[in-house]
Amino acid sequence: MIWISQGGGPWGGGPRGGGPWGGGPRNTGGSGPRRSPSPADFEEWLRRGQDRVRQVLPGGFGTGAGIAVVLAAIVVIWLASGFYRVLPDEVGIVLRFGAYNRTTQPGLNYHLPAPIETVLTPKVTRGNRTEIGYRTAEGTAGRSVAVRQLPEEAPMLTGDENIVDINFAVFWVIKDAKAYLFNIRDPEMTVKSAAESAMREVIGETPIAAALAEGRGKIELETQKLLQQLLNDYGAGIEITEVQLQRVDPPDPVIDAFRDVQRALADRARLRNEAEAYANDIIPRARGDAVRITQEAQAYRQQVIARAQGDAARFDEVYKAFSAAEDVTQKRLYLETMEDILKNANKVIIDRGANGSGVLPYLPLPGLMPKGEAAKPAAGGSAAAAPPPQTLQSATPTPPLPGAQ
Repeated sequence: MIWISQGGGPWGGGPRGGGPWGGGPRNTGGSGPRRSPSPADFEEWLRRGQDRVRQVLPGGFGTGAGIAVVLAAIVVIWLASGFYRVLPDEVGIVLRFGAYNRTTQPGLNYHLPAPIETVLTPKVTRGNRTEIGYRTAEGTAGRSVAVRQLPEEAPMLTGDENIVDINFAVFWVIKDAKAYLFNIRDPEMTVKSAAESAMREVIGETPIAAALAEGRGKIELETQKLLQQLLNDYGAGIEITEVQLQRVDPPDPVIDAFRDVQRALADRARLRNEAEAYANDIIPRARGDAVRITQEAQAYRQQVIARAQGDAARFDEVYKAFSAAEDVTQKRLYLETMEDILKNANKVIIDRGANGSGVLPYLPLPGLMPKGEAAKPAAGGSAAAAPPPQTLQSATPTPPLPGAQ
């Protein structure tokens, strides 16, 4: 049989090593399959490892004691890794198996070593800045050296349906570290999106004139209030400290035309103010003149009425006196009238009884008077030269009194 001729059958010692369980020659090299390690090999490896540990450990330690010391050292180092420090501007948030466990204050603290507990230390006093509509690049010493405009964020619609480009910054700090870490996924993006939404709502209720001029402070306060309310609703644990408008302008393609319109509106307001000032000046003055003229007319009216009443009363008194004594009253009236007529005339009185004839040469008597008196004109006239000497043929008799016999 073939297995007999090849050396003892399928389990005997043939040229291939006595079959699959036979003890043929071992393959110790080459490209053939490697043999599986035997228990003797594991014992050899363990013996060599023990020898190396004995060489590292001090003398007198057995194999079990050395391993225990190594394990103890590893445990001590692992436990010591639980110490951590929280800086003055931070708080410690301790997580146990990834879930919130407690909050620790600044100083040296301890938590169970990882992976049991871990700690997060957000900075709660540091001021954070979020920019909308633009971005600044930080230079040396923390200074802003460049500004990059973002056209997709800046345009906003005002209450009177105009478009303005608005750049503003939001300043905020962490108020509740636990809510900040666990209630929102991306704090920076959350603040940016909420701030942009709040600003668009406020600008949508504000006219463009107010947004460009005196209404900026009101816009900042209303935006800060609305943004804080949104973040509180989100439970973000963030406090908004300030909203600051950096730039409020019309879009670049229409800014020149818009400025022309604003100048025209300013001129209209100026001219209107000037007209109102002129009206406020001239109207009170005209009213004052009207009141003055009215009062003067009323005074003149009262004066004329009083004078007329006085004349009428005086006439009545004269008439009563005339009725009581007509001769005396008539003579008195004549004398008073002649007094009024002749009080400003130059008068020369000649006594007719002096010569008896009543005829004498006329002398320039006014020329004999002092120059001051001779130069005085008669009432309503001008000064005239003295007439030449002439002879008065007869003296004009004195007109008789009315009623004289």
